[in-house]
Amino acid sequence: MENNGVSFESLVDDVDYSLGGQSSERARAESRALLEELDRRKGARSLAVPTDDAKVRVRLREIGQPITLFGERAPDRRDRLKHHLSQMMVADGELAEDEESEGSKSDEEEEFWTAGGKDLLEARRKIAELSLPRARARLAHQRIESKLPLSRTIDTRKEVISQLKTFSQLGSQIGDERCISQARFSPDGKTLATGSWSGHIKLWDIPNCSQKTHFQGHTDRVGGIAWHPKATVSLSPETVNLASGGGDKSVLLWSLTLDKPLSKLRGHEDRVVRMAFHPSGLFIASASFDGTWRLWDICREYPVEILRQEGHSKEVYAVQFQDDGALAASGGLDGIGRVWDLRTGRTAMVLDGHAQGIFGIDFSPNGFQIATGSGDDTIRIWDMRSLKALHTVPAHKSTVSDVRFYRQLVNPYYNILDPIRVQHLQGNPYELITNGIYLVSSGYDGLVKIWSADDWQLVKAIPTDAGKVMSVDISLGGEYIASGSWNRSFQLFAQE
Repeated sequence: MENNGVSFESLVDDVDYSLGGQSSERARAESRALLEELDRRKGARSLAVPTDDAKVRVRLREIGQPITLFGERAPDRRDRLKHHLSQMMVADGELAEDEESEGSKSDEEEEFWTAGGKDLLEARRKIAELSLPRARARLAHQRIESKLPLSRTIDTRKEVISQLKTFSQLGSQIGDERCISQARFSPDGKTLATGSWSGHIKLWDIPNCSQKTHFQGHTDRVGGIAWHPKATVSLSPETVNLASGGGDKSVLLWSLTLDKPLSKLRGHEDRVVRMAFHPSGLFIASASFDGTWRLWDICREYPVEILRQEGHSKEVYAVQFQDDGALAASGGLDGIGRVWDLRTGRTAMVLDGHAQGIFGIDFSPNGFQIATGSGDDTIRIWDMRSLKALHTVPAHKSTVSDVRFYRQLVNPYYNILDPIRVQHLQGNPYELITNGIYLVSSGYDGLVKIWSADDWQLVKAIPTDAGKVMSVDISLGGEYIASGSWNRSFQLFAQE
């Protein structure tokens, strides 16, 4: 170990000379103990430890340790296994003594794969077939936008930003007996769905905020709700229009006509939090405190789980799909986000930079930017082209609970290759210019904030007077913003 060109051994000798005798021996022993602990921690970071809790238990039994302790959760159990293995390596003298050998060992780490069956293979093929045309259309859309006069683009975007500054609270409504964990607008913007910790899901008429429907299917906290992309627009109300996840470890699928769920999906081993529908409407993703997110095929008589995705060392809290449908992003309470290529199953990007857990995640409509909101009070904007965070926004004074990009349409790229459609966009480029122009966030500081996606500067901070704000959403077209709060209420915001 070197310190400004002076070896550790020489420092120990100096201490020996100045202190002498027993004091020198004690100082030497303390220094060596400190070095051994540092080596153990370095080795622990390079250890390849299973993420599957069942495999962790088996490994603990093999090394003679209890497979579980009172009150211990799966992430804690995995950390305990890593600690014991690193201690065993120190005792056997197997830890690398320098950075070079440590680097060579990390290069040989085992790569873990999640087993998949024929159903998953078929789903990956279907996702590729659906996402490639959408990606092609998005790129064509962006090429048309790049040819628009710059002055027109700037004037239009300035006009939209100035209108955002007039947003204020339109109303507030007590939504349930316990905190409103999430609020989401339907695709037509006329209905707001809220989920609460009482286990209830309620649908509200917008802008009147009068209750339309009440669903009771979960026996524990509702952590997340998601609308089918075509719900309330072209989808039959008798089919699956809504999905919810709860603390009872289940995922429920709802129609808009029955007060009982159409299907109950089981498989998670702990509380289910955020939910997301794939843009195709064929699949849903659910994030859970069991350390996984899962993909479900719902276009069957009996929906099934087709993917159990590991990769986070702690609870997975957030999950979202890219608008093309090719990618999914997950955020965990380990402070790490991951972007997954659904067509291959590989990790496309690791979002490593937050100091605390990720509670909100969303893809920009442009297809290559991702926003994450964290318990470290910041929003990070990640660019998949450069594989790094381009901006860190000090967003709130307390936890950032949710982030959502503005979208002009469910799929603004439909018929983009049609000459008539191209001519329409060139003459009326509002859809091109404004899609994804701003981002909204919610925080435990009681504020909803609007951010410009051009320079990530604050446009407007709107107080809710409702304590912690648990979630936020924007209606398609941006007419309304809604938030769900800790004090059992939800708020509706609109331009003055």
